[in-house]
Amino acid sequence: MSLFGASTGFGTGGTGVFGSTATDSHNPMKDVEVTSPPDDSISCLAFSPPSLPGNFLIGGSWANDVRCWEVQDNGQTVPKAQQMHTGPVLDACWSDDGSKVFTASCDKTAKMWDLNSNQAMQIAQHDGPIKAIHWIKAPSYSCVMTGSWDKTLKFWDTRSPNPMMSLQMPERCYCADVVYPMAVVATAERGLIVYQLENQPSEFRRIDSPLKHQHRCVAIFKDKQNKPTGFALGSIEGRVAIHYINPPNPAKDNFTFKCHRSNGTNTTTPQDIYAVNAISFHPVHGTLATVGSDGRFSFWDKDARTKLKTSEQLDQPITACCFNHNGNIFAYASSYDWSKVGGIRRAKLHLLWGMRKTCCLMCVCIRSRQTPSFRQTSGPMAWCCVYCAWTNQKGLPNLVLMTAA
Repeated sequence: MSLFGASTGFGTGGTGVFGSTATDSHNPMKDVEVTSPPDDSISCLAFSPPSLPGNFLIGGSWANDVRCWEVQDNGQTVPKAQQMHTGPVLDACWSDDGSKVFTASCDKTAKMWDLNSNQAMQIAQHDGPIKAIHWIKAPSYSCVMTGSWDKTLKFWDTRSPNPMMSLQMPERCYCADVVYPMAVVATAERGLIVYQLENQPSEFRRIDSPLKHQHRCVAIFKDKQNKPTGFALGSIEGRVAIHYINPPNPAKDNFTFKCHRSNGTNTTTPQDIYAVNAISFHPVHGTLATVGSDGRFSFWDKDARTKLKTSEQLDQPITACCFNHNGNIFAYASSYDWSKVGGIRRAKLHLLWGMRKTCCLMCVCIRSRQTPSFRQTSGPMAWCCVYCAWTNQKGLPNLVLMTAA
């Protein structure tokens, strides 16, 4: 049976490399836009593993769905299939053989999507929304790790309804990453926990956060022997920390740097500071990409401690990013992220290399903190939260792929 079985795509075909030549702020670099993007803000992106021929991209969104596109060599993106949750999808990942996709949702469940049959089944349950999900392939076991706002980290055999193991965390899981045999979880109240995954998962070390503000994203990096050796941690204060687990000289090797800020070093003008929404390491060169609420992405060399390149500014925040398995393609998603209030923003999804996509925005009340029921008010895009009567504007998100320079 072929990949995706007898499934049908959710779009109307691929988009070629050559699209509209009009210059606009949603795609200032004229990157390729992914066709048929989600209808709401994009929360996560992941490319297929090298074991799967070709390049497939999955993206989860606040429209409660996860979608899969084939990224063809000629620069076209072809919608392949999608699956639904009953709440926003916050994270997604692939199995090591590329036959399955795992998704985590605000509906407190995680699902396993079998791409051959195009069927999804629930494999995990928490008492709160599931913020992070990762597949673990160890020599002696395979499992799915889920981190939740219920302050637990659970490990699941996909054949059993009960977790193999449940570890209590001091606070809610905000982000996590796994590169066997290491897992790193960043929690609320600036918590950082490193887990070792050999034999069976266990807590290895708790680390005092090198950042002074709320954690937003974390990504593990490897050494020259291809073993995990540390992690990059991003915060809402436009800053990234590079932290080694066992550095020879901690004071020298561990450092932080500022990013996603406006006005540079001009001390006479107030500086706008934006959240770092996602970090991704290049699988070959070890350089890293950061994306932020300022609508820009940047590439960095952590070893040389230099910035390599910064994109032009999009008209919306960039909420997610990832490299494909050989680092030839970089995907990023532009979406509304609640960092700004008011104003109607329109955007599309792009690929810096040949793909096309459009999205809309999600409505969630940042004042009442309630899963909203929104009612439409005056104006074509104005929505009012029924809990606190606060009016917000609805905008449009983007997803973008680009070739890595």
